[in-house]
Order: sequence, then C-alpha cells, then structure tokens
Amino acid sequence: MKNYFEILGVNENASDSEIKKAYRALSKKYHPDVNPEGGEKFKEIAEAYDILSDPQKKEQYLNQKSNPFAGSEFEDFFKNMFGANRQARRVPDKIIKVSINIFESFNGTKKQINYQRDIPCDGCNGNGGDREHCNHCNGTGVIIQTLGSGFFQQQVRQGCPRCQGKGYILTRYCHSCNGVGTKKNFESISVNLPSGSDNGQFFKLETKGDFQQGMFGDLVIQIDLIENDGFQKYNNELIYNLFLNLEEVQEEYFKVPHPNGELKVSSPKHFDTSKPLRLRGKGFNGGDMIVKLNVRFEKKSPTT
Repeated sequence: MKNYFEILGVNENASDSEIKKAYRALSKKYHPDVNPEGGEKFKEIAEAYDILSDPQKKEQYLNQKSNPFAGSEFEDFFKNMFGANRQARRVPDKIIKVSINIFESFNGTKKQINYQRDIPCDGCNGNGGDREHCNHCNGTGVIIQTLGSGFFQQQVRQGCPRCQGKGYILTRYCHSCNGVGTKKNFESISVNLPSGSDNGQFFKLETKGDFQQGMFGDLVIQIDLIENDGFQKYNNELIYNLFLNLEEVQEEYFKVPHPNGELKVSSPKHFDTSKPLRLRGKGFNGGDMIVKLNVRFEKKSPTT
C-alpha cells in the first residue's frame, strides 16, 4: 500500500496548508514540462495530493492504512467469503489542460472550456445492443483462481476472458454505434478557477468525463500557468522583475505593475540590485510580492 504522506514528504499530523505547500513544491520540481523524466513521479504526487487534500478520501485512506490486512490477498479472501467478489469499476479520468496567465491566477477567473467526450448512444442507451449474462464469470467480469492450500491459500483475480471483464456478452450489435455503446459529443462548460490556481494543479468535475460501461467518469482540469509580462509565481509569492534606467533609480519613488493596479514604491536609500524588495501582503492570497531590481542603461560612446 502506498504511503502518500511519505510521497509528499510530510508526516501524518501535517496540516492541510503543509500538505498543499509540499504538493506545490514537488509538482513544480517534477512537472513534465520542467523535468522530462519526472512524469511518473508527478502522477504519484498528484495521486497522493488528491487523496490527502480530500477529507473523506483521507479518512478512508487512514482507516485502510491502519488495517494490517488492507490491500492484501487476505482482504480479497474475506470479501469473497461474503460475496463481495466484484470490485466497483472506475472510469478513467478525462484530463484537459487549461492555460491561464498570472493575472488570471491572482484574481481567479472563469474559463469556458470546449471539449469532446463520449456519451451514451441514442440507439441503445449505452448498452451496445442486446446483452446476455456471462455464465463463465456469473456476470462479475472476474475469474478467481485459488492458489496454495490450507492457511496459505490465496485467491487471485483476473478479468474474464470470455466477456473481457464486462460481465455480459452482446448477442446483437447496435447499428448506430456498432456495439460500442457511445458516440462522440462536443460540450462546453464554464469553470470558476480560484485565486492562487497554480501550475500542475488539478480540479475535478464529477461525471463530466467519458461514458463507459454504464457510468460517466470525471473530468480533470489541469492548470498550465503561463508566466507573463515579467511576473512569476512561487507558492503564494508574486515575483516581478523590474527594470529601471539611471534616471529612475535617482527618483524618490518608482512604479511597479500589479494585477490589481500599479503600485507606488519608495526607492531604497541604498540601491542594491542583489537585494529584492518585499511588499507585504501584495502576493497571492495574502502572501508577499517580491520585486527584483534591475538597472538598464545605455553606455555613452567614448569621446575622441
């Protein structure tokens, strides 16, 4: 059984904010756009955050984690003894990447998303045609093999080869979908993305994904944060690279762009480009804004 706390590098008593901070730091490090070899690690991190950030999922996970037989062959054995021999099927998530810029992330934004998904066929209501109960697996879609003997006996599950794990066999194919049970459909939904939405972050919309085997999957929105116009985001810090000329350096004040309007900032008495300015409370969700100072000027040609 995976240790999601260990994957995120936090202990079991970590607060929601600590879990979120750990996830964001790791997702930045292993995002495929930044780390081409971090794809599998990135998926593992996202899976851990999905469980630990949801109170209900987290409680179920902790209960299972505290059970020494959870996730083992013993668990399957006891389930089968009481007739629970078919695990609930889950439709894979449909993942769509949505691009937003720093300003949209800072203030939150509403996005209209157009996408294609599978919906039930009108001709067969998603059944694919006329169905017949699979006698080979008794409609469970699963074949169970018993290995070993006595106390060391264990049961191994595998998909039914006759019905390909569906639990039924089509006796007549639907002419509209040729037995597939679905058709392609273009959809448009409006999604409100909260302030502070970060690169690689996931938002799940239940039942808005593809239709498979009698149920709808979920739609997962993955944020692609575009750092633009000199702005960057790091956790709740808003970072800006400010370029000044020699005349502006001598001024008492200078202006700094900001998502909520231009800021008037006092020029430091000892101007040092190696020391950025920190503007308290001007970042994301009460965080700070970091202004990196840069001086840009044109050198005069030497006189002859």
